[in-house]
Amino acid sequence: MASNHDSDILIIGAGHNGLACAFYLARRGLKVTVLEARSVVGGAAVTEAFHPGFRNSTASYTVSLLNPTVIRDMRLAEHGLKVVLRKIDNFLPTEGPEYLLAGRGGLTKREIARLSPADAENYDAYSAALDSVVGILKQWLLRAPPNAGGGLGDLLALLKLGNGVRGLVAEEQRHLVDFFTKSAADILGRYFSHDLVQALFGFDAVVGHYASPYAPGTAYVLLHHVFGEADGVPGAWGHAIGGMGAITQAMAKAARAEGVEILLDTPVDEIIIERGRAAGAVAGGRTYRAKAVAAGVNPKLLFTKLLPAGAVEPEIERRMAHWQSESATFRMNVALSELPRFTSLPEPGDQLTAGIIIAPSLGYMDRAYLSARTEGFSAEPIVEMLIPSTLDDSLAPAGQHVASLFCQHFPYDAPGGWDARREEAADRIIATVDRYAPGFAASVIARLALSPLDLERRFGLVGGDIFHGKMGLDQLFSNRPMLGHADYRMPLPGLYLCGSGAHPGGGVTGAPGHNAAAAILKDRRKLRL
Repeated sequence: MASNHDSDILIIGAGHNGLACAFYLARRGLKVTVLEARSVVGGAAVTEAFHPGFRNSTASYTVSLLNPTVIRDMRLAEHGLKVVLRKIDNFLPTEGPEYLLAGRGGLTKREIARLSPADAENYDAYSAALDSVVGILKQWLLRAPPNAGGGLGDLLALLKLGNGVRGLVAEEQRHLVDFFTKSAADILGRYFSHDLVQALFGFDAVVGHYASPYAPGTAYVLLHHVFGEADGVPGAWGHAIGGMGAITQAMAKAARAEGVEILLDTPVDEIIIERGRAAGAVAGGRTYRAKAVAAGVNPKLLFTKLLPAGAVEPEIERRMAHWQSESATFRMNVALSELPRFTSLPEPGDQLTAGIIIAPSLGYMDRAYLSARTEGFSAEPIVEMLIPSTLDDSLAPAGQHVASLFCQHFPYDAPGGWDARREEAADRIIATVDRYAPGFAASVIARLALSPLDLERRFGLVGGDIFHGKMGLDQLFSNRPMLGHADYRMPLPGLYLCGSGAHPGGGVTGAPGHNAAAAILKDRRKLRL
């Protein structure tokens, strides 16, 4: 093998969490090397050309969950990141005249009142219930959850969690239990009766979550998507000028400014184990040695592919081999000759800057799931369309546009295989949009269609899972990625998990990278003492 390349910390993967972790470690004076398999940093947060003159975010596609502390600490604005807000947050069309808009400044409540005065009266109560639960959970975004069977630190964390819950009044405690155990449909049905109003909030419960909104546990997934903010506005959704790659390019600049070395086109073959601890990695026939290794990859990939056999106990290997990874998402970018005109709101306007949700009821979402289970993928898929070129003219030629289509439910194991059925699924998605915006199909100049298998091949997303593991209650908080190891320390000394497979989970947050760095720094302090 070639000569050694020594670092204090070796990080596998230059996705946004790997870059955040590298930054925080290097800022404390450590020598950090990042190994990235692709020829570009960013993981699934990248901007790429897909047709001459047209480029767009390829996988992740919108800004809200990126943690404000990470943005501030990494000085991402100084490194070139500019985020603009959608003029309207969401637009739900129908095939007829009805539609629903949602956004800031009281727009959501006014729009709900237009459709259902009774639902508008209940909106404040729903928001209060949501906020009481989100307030507790936000306290844990940038800290490790209590580890089962852990030491004094975990006991103190458990007490802190208990004190936070005790600080809630009885009804707020009931809300907490409800959101952690019930279905999104159960919760939403208490407050809202109109299909579009229920769909507005219910959509967040099925994004990247292969389940019906009627399935227990989907209320938590709804919560996960309302943690965020954009441009300092809580709950808002934004667009990074230049696409999602602008976030990770800024992160890479911040990390390099602290001395981080980022090596591209360097896929890791295996993690080196010496004297019972992680001591580096082998990549392309070269050894990269380090005192510790942090992996930003899916936990299943880490334990089944990168660790040599016997590195951890057999029961750990078996457990992680069955780590559930399936978000059942299909991702497509399209180049458009013109803006779409929706039947329910045909004139181009601010609604086209929104997340356009084609899923007009919880029943529609349920049928999308059921048909995927019985037919291989959704007969009428749930589609969220963004047209970022309405906010960012750098993405397409003048007068033309790009659109992101993020679609549910498309399981990884499609009958006949995705290489044979990719274009069929893409055609079905475009036909679905065309029913709501006649002429849309004719306006498509080119498209890039990525099935779950393509997402796995291109980005290392095992099972095509955009969250590095399902966001069910059995794989969250102290269970992520397993009981006893939710503190970013894996069951092998010197090995850490810094990607979305760790708490608090998926989305472009930077929180797992931030938190893993804190764990590594704490362990190094203990070693010095």
